Amino acid sequence: CEGPGPVAGSGHPPCEGPGPVAGSGHPPCEGSGPVTGSGHPPCEGPGPVTGGGHPPCEEPGPVARSGHPPCGGPRPVTGSGHPPFEEPGSVAGSGHPPCEDPGPVAGSGHPPCEDPSDPGQHGDPPGPLLASLWAAASRDLAAHPGALTFLSGPRGPPRPLAVDVALRTIVPKPRPRRPPARARRDLVVQDVARGAVTFLPLEEGGDGQLKVETGNLHQIRLSRDDRGEWFISVLLFRPESWRSDGAVYPPPAWLGAQLPARLARWCAGPRGSGLPRTLSLICVARYGETYRRLKDKHEALVKVWPEATDPEKFVHEDVAIAAYLLVLWEAERRGGEAKQSFVDLGCGNGLLTHILRGEGHPGRGLDVRRRRIWDLYGPQTRLEEAAITPSDDTLFPEADWLLGNHSDELTPWIPVIAARSAYRCRFFLLPCCFFDFGGRFCRRQSGRTQYREYLDFLRDVGEACGFRVEEDCLRIPSTKRVCLVGRARTYPPSAEPAADARRTRYIQSRPPPQAQGPPAATAEGVARSPEGSAAPWLSGFRPRERVQRVRNCAALPHAFRDRVVLRVATLLLGAPGAEHGEDPQAWNPGGSLTLAEVAGALGGDTLQALKRECGGLQTLLRTCHQVFRVAAGRVHIRDWRAEPSREPDAAGSRASAFKTRPCWFFAHHPQGCPLPAPACPFAHGPEELRPPQLRPPRWKQGP
Repeated sequence: CEGPGPVAGSGHPPCEGPGPVAGSGHPPCEGSGPVTGSGHPPCEGPGPVTGGGHPPCEEPGPVARSGHPPCGGPRPVTGSGHPPFEEPGSVAGSGHPPCEDPGPVAGSGHPPCEDPSDPGQHGDPPGPLLASLWAAASRDLAAHPGALTFLSGPRGPPRPLAVDVALRTIVPKPRPRRPPARARRDLVVQDVARGAVTFLPLEEGGDGQLKVETGNLHQIRLSRDDRGEWFISVLLFRPESWRSDGAVYPPPAWLGAQLPARLARWCAGPRGSGLPRTLSLICVARYGETYRRLKDKHEALVKVWPEATDPEKFVHEDVAIAAYLLVLWEAERRGGEAKQSFVDLGCGNGLLTHILRGEGHPGRGLDVRRRRIWDLYGPQTRLEEAAITPSDDTLFPEADWLLGNHSDELTPWIPVIAARSAYRCRFFLLPCCFFDFGGRFCRRQSGRTQYREYLDFLRDVGEACGFRVEEDCLRIPSTKRVCLVGRARTYPPSAEPAADARRTRYIQSRPPPQAQGPPAATAEGVARSPEGSAAPWLSGFRPRERVQRVRNCAALPHAFRDRVVLRVATLLLGAPGAEHGEDPQAWNPGGSLTLAEVAGALGGDTLQALKRECGGLQTLLRTCHQVFRVAAGRVHIRDWRAEPSREPDAAGSRASAFKTRPCWFFAHHPQGCPLPAPACPFAHGPEELRPPQLRPPRWKQGP
């Protein structure tokens, strides 16, 4: 074999280079040895490139395209297309200044961790530092047999070698109940012409200098066979010396079984999600440190959470949002200003306000409904129960930042309120539910997801209000984790009247509030009523009610629900397509009808009552899970004989389980229930009913 074997389980053919990944079943190669655990003996290190007539170089280096210069160490190649080398902590060619260790991840677009106003950060030219590291790495590689062949490939005609080099700092993600892993640095060597990316891990030696740790030297290679099929290979230089830390360097088994499949899926998937990179506006290292500190500080709240929501999700999510804001604000202050003040509009449980005030930021939270957990925070956390209607009465000129964390109907108004509160006021939005100025947000383009279209709408709102809007992706346990930040204006303070007129025109251009007619906003901005109180900026806006009414048909009268269910079931039992089989006594599962056909058979008063609920008729039928099955717009009677059976648990069979609801089919179907009583999950008669057990509360009540 002249090259390594395929990745374990990937079906990849042999590729050029060193030995295979563990479990590939590929015999040993003439390059580096296989991954530990593969059963292959170590292979001898590679020698000079065969067939090229070129002796082995003492130090690897990129070769100019016009010829092969002396191998005196790698360096930028004239005419090779290599971008200027950046300083450590930045992506080659990105123009970002360096960060303190640990810095940002290469390619992430993360800004510098240090204060950009520090003149010492920009005093040195960008190239020499990375070039010196690359030269030192070349000397380290030359001291290890086979390293050059691993880097450039063991066979093929001699050709110029032009590579791109970037210095990368990897900040491991914090893990629960584990000590934080330290940041790692490596040089990423990208050989686009050969389809290979080599990772040279760097370790600090006793003299304080960075050296290449060849034990974890690895490469990802994209190759093509004679049939034109593409293959991905993951190669280890010294598999027997691989050291896994479970974070930056995973086990070889994971590299062989998981990584190639993920890379192939990413390559074959859509080109970009349309969402920004994670934590692209802040320093990742500072964020990690701040998040770990806040998580340890507020972890006790999980044990005393009095709300019905999941504390594991909400506590960690608000801690992550607070950590993001603290790092963002720290970079904004540049060390010499007072800590920013804030107002959290629609603060909900108030935890974000509590954390930010605990870190010394003056501010308060407003919400239409008080939460029980507010009493746990103490008097130092300022939370107020108040409904917010966008008007001159809801301006906050004292605040530096307005926050909208899942603020629902207030979300599109927060940039407007921030713009009109003060010129220095900025905003932060983390949207969830889709709201326009006067009601629900309506999609206009089907080519994008509703989430992406709503983010674009909020960006338009911010830009119409005169902000330079930036997007970022938070590291939180949520599918909706894109935030919008408006921290700079696009106009000078003297142009405020004209800017406010543009805001008003934009609000007027949006769809009117639902069933309220056209919006009533003045062309000159906001007018005050004769009584002296500020008039609402939009007459159709209604803040959320203090007590939210349940609108999923659960609050409908039981007699009304039972009447509708019986009527729909009767329609289905007599619908065309009902199968009785050859036996006329067989149980009748009924036919199927479309939702429109079912609605047409119900009376007008019934439909009007259902339309006042969210989802209407379909919601009612779906909540009656025992009786109906709704699929692809058609309604069926649920046949419990076809439902997947559940294995009886250790407590006993289904017959001995508690049955807290009566069987609808036993009481109403003309032929009764198709299942015998022991097999039915519902009670056949009152004698089988059991009162539901009272479970102890999941979370302990706070003091």
